[in-house]
Amino acid sequence: MKLLLAPDKFRGSLTARQVCDAMTEGIRLVKPDAEIVALPLADGGEGTAEVLTDATNGHWHTVPVLDPLGRSIQAGFGVSADGQTAFVEMAQASGLRLLDRSEYNPMQTSTFGTGQLIQQAVAMGVQHIVLGIGGSATNDAGIGLAAALGWQFLDQHGQTLTPCGAALQQIRSIKAPISSLLPDNLTVSVACDVTNPLYGPNGAAAIYGPQKGASPAIVAELDAGLHHFAEVIKQQFGTDLAQVPGAGAAGGLGAGALFFLNAELKEGVRLIMHEVQFDQHLAGSHLVLTGEGKTDRQTLQGKLLKGIADRANASGIPVVALCGTLELTPEEVAATGLTAAFSILNRPQLLDEALQHAYTDVRQATFHICRLFLQR
Repeated sequence: MKLLLAPDKFRGSLTARQVCDAMTEGIRLVKPDAEIVALPLADGGEGTAEVLTDATNGHWHTVPVLDPLGRSIQAGFGVSADGQTAFVEMAQASGLRLLDRSEYNPMQTSTFGTGQLIQQAVAMGVQHIVLGIGGSATNDAGIGLAAALGWQFLDQHGQTLTPCGAALQQIRSIKAPISSLLPDNLTVSVACDVTNPLYGPNGAAAIYGPQKGASPAIVAELDAGLHHFAEVIKQQFGTDLAQVPGAGAAGGLGAGALFFLNAELKEGVRLIMHEVQFDQHLAGSHLVLTGEGKTDRQTLQGKLLKGIADRANASGIPVVALCGTLELTPEEVAATGLTAAFSILNRPQLLDEALQHAYTDVRQATFHICRLFLQR
């Protein structure tokens, strides 16, 4: 009897690894001799780099970088055991989670720290970078990242601009580094689950700016800056980034990664499942247990749980999801391809209490599921 555990994190309470541990305990209460394969997963946002590092038996490295507002912090990235691939996520250095709500300001935040993480990874000799761009605090189109790699952004007087959202409208020319810090053989894959263009009604500023602290007036300024940036790139380098699907991801870092890193934007779930060799682990499984903190209609839009269900369904393997909050109707659960979905909540409780008891509740819910599925 082989069970594959493939959960996402429960945001605010459990890492994906801790969810696997709780599930394992629940399974052992029913089937002590079951073969259990624990495969913590992520969707390209926070935790992605750690999940991929763990899955490849890699090593985690912590280095000093600048946070979104230019303050010195410690941030990490992973390198696979073979030393060939680095796993970087912008949330580590340029994420909204690093700021107090009073500090949200996409006019002033920068992706410079993410560029520093990439620079450090390249210095270790990696040949491939997997970059997760979820959870950003920025709207600078990646000029901060580029500045950390040696690019300069000049105003009308030829002065170097501080790379942030407010600088986008002031750029008059872009100066490439004399000697690139990136090796010619470096490849970069970006986990990107959105298809927004760089600017416009569905662009980076309009759709994601407000959640980063932008007022309607600031959204308009940022959108104009993204438009101007795209025009400068087009005129100076002949590259049109504006309407590329995903260019608007992470405050325009999608576009910046395409241009400054020569990156390829890939669907996050597929990229991550490929990196962790999901299909190989799935083979021969009798049941897949997955989960996330909140299961809602976004799950129907190609997110992690649906990706897992699609793969398992193709092999005729049942998939059961555990979650903190379950907001899907029975019809919507069926549409995801999940065999079943359950909330781990088993009593009236406040949010803080639910977060505190999440481990025990996952363990208990797993026990009941295994009694149902494995003792037939």
